[in-house]
Amino acid sequence: MGNITKMAFHFGRLIAAWRMGAAMIAMAGIAFAEPQHGIAMYGDPALPPDFVSLPYANPDAPKGGRIVTSEVGGFDSLNPFILKGSVSWQLRYFVGESLMARSLDEPFTLYGLLAESVQTSPDRDWVEFTLRPEARFSDGSPVTVADVIWSFETLGTIGHPRYLGFWTRVASIAQTGDRSVRLTFNVADRELALLAGLRPILKKAQWEGVDFAQSTLDVVPITSAPYVIDDFEAGRFISLRRNPDYWGVNVPFQRGLHNFDEVRIEFFGDETAAFEAFKTLEVTTNREFNVARWDGQYDFPAVQSGDVTLSVLGHERPSGMTGFVMNTRRAQFADWRVRDALIHAFNFEFINDAMTGGAQPRITSYWSNSPLGMHHGPATGRVAEFLAPFAADLIPGTLEGYNLPIGDGTERNRAGTAAALDLMAQAGWTVQDGVLRNAAGTPFTFEILLQQGGSENQSIIDMYVQSLGRIGISPRVSLADGAQYKERVDAYDFDMTYYRVGLSLSPGNEQFNYFGAAAADQPGGRNVMGLKSPAVDAMINRLLTSQSQDDFVAAVQALDRILTAGRYVIPIYQWNISRIAHARELRYPENLPIFGDWPGWQPDVWWYED
Repeated sequence: MGNITKMAFHFGRLIAAWRMGAAMIAMAGIAFAEPQHGIAMYGDPALPPDFVSLPYANPDAPKGGRIVTSEVGGFDSLNPFILKGSVSWQLRYFVGESLMARSLDEPFTLYGLLAESVQTSPDRDWVEFTLRPEARFSDGSPVTVADVIWSFETLGTIGHPRYLGFWTRVASIAQTGDRSVRLTFNVADRELALLAGLRPILKKAQWEGVDFAQSTLDVVPITSAPYVIDDFEAGRFISLRRNPDYWGVNVPFQRGLHNFDEVRIEFFGDETAAFEAFKTLEVTTNREFNVARWDGQYDFPAVQSGDVTLSVLGHERPSGMTGFVMNTRRAQFADWRVRDALIHAFNFEFINDAMTGGAQPRITSYWSNSPLGMHHGPATGRVAEFLAPFAADLIPGTLEGYNLPIGDGTERNRAGTAAALDLMAQAGWTVQDGVLRNAAGTPFTFEILLQQGGSENQSIIDMYVQSLGRIGISPRVSLADGAQYKERVDAYDFDMTYYRVGLSLSPGNEQFNYFGAAAADQPGGRNVMGLKSPAVDAMINRLLTSQSQDDFVAAVQALDRILTAGRYVIPIYQWNISRIAHARELRYPENLPIFGDWPGWQPDVWWYED
């Protein structure tokens, strides 16, 4: 089956599970409050209580060897759970074990990890977890209810902003037994019980007398996870060693996972240096995002000798949104016509041909490449009904239908340039003596902020700057190192910058972090475009509280319309397959999950075999 066909098949399973679950709730009532081995957003978990391993894991995978990944930039902290500091993005997945863990083969299903069982009410206004008696931190001490409560309270009050919204929805957290803890919620939201299961659990005693919110390299996290930080050098590498005494080796969810003895993260100043390190196998795996480079630059000696394997793997995720975001907190980007003009000026067809040989399709909406994506053309049915109360405030195209402009593929892009000039004129900006100015003579200009080392983004922006020159705009392009870039983006101190948000087939509360009004002014948040829209907040609330699968899908499609027609991001190309080059000794299972290549798929299910 092709990717879209398989997505429809799996999404059909989700719909069937939802409907079956709704019927069972109606029949069973309070019976759903019994402790379970797992929990699903809709219906029941696919795996039974006595499952042996995840369906995409190899329970017989050998242990040993190492995998070496690369990152561009550096780090000055080992705490991935706070706002301050620059931290390797991978570290969050290695040092934060949670009560439950997410299956990558089901849209939103969790199975017990630190918790041996989960219990919740039929309407999910509370959830209770019972810890496994054998759960231990890497120093041998037990994971306790006190650690759980402290972790929730600390992350929810002084942790990274991504944790704060959940905590505002918790009415209380209390110990209910020697190994049990219950969270009671103050809003109706079925997803909260699952989100609680995904919060990382940290060792309370390690942070006594230490300021948790301060960035530091002096505190190496004590974790209950399979790996511990074994060695590091600031800005150069982090080495994680598989804990031979890991407590959860026989937990069904973990069988066949975490097979490498060492996971090493090497840091480089730019993409070129990282790629050169891979060519000599100083780095042993590399995910390539550019099909033209994949086709033209992966014939180096290690590939020719067979020491490097080229793997092309499918996945069934929505496209998400990748491109260049405009900060609507800035006055010049508050007008949707200006944003639309800048999208028309972005000569995608020419840029795509130059960067990928035209081989990668453009992202057409936030959930494109999935059944949750908006339908092009006028809104109909439930989607139109959901949007109708906000019609007066919606940006043109939301209800009527919106499509990204299509250029003729030439460098001059005359039609796109003309449309951009017309839109700018409608917004009060005209070309005067070769410069785009308003009636007061003030030139239209802005800064494009990029992180150093991102050569592909810099190449795209170089071509975009040439196109902007044709409409009288001369933007400033600023390059910042990793720490400076993060600091500026966290403070929303930019006009335009690179943007990437990954989305799933089970969108939930995280949408408030990405697009909700409350997150727009929260430093370090994910709502980097500064979006404040009652319609957006209403659609997110609706998808969280939908009583039918049809309403859930309609709410997501309505949200997709608002975001796409809002013209907040200039979309580039999408990656519907993953191109991974790796040392021949690195192996992966034949059975790929729905969310293949999601964080946790590599390296979790991979192994080393000579």
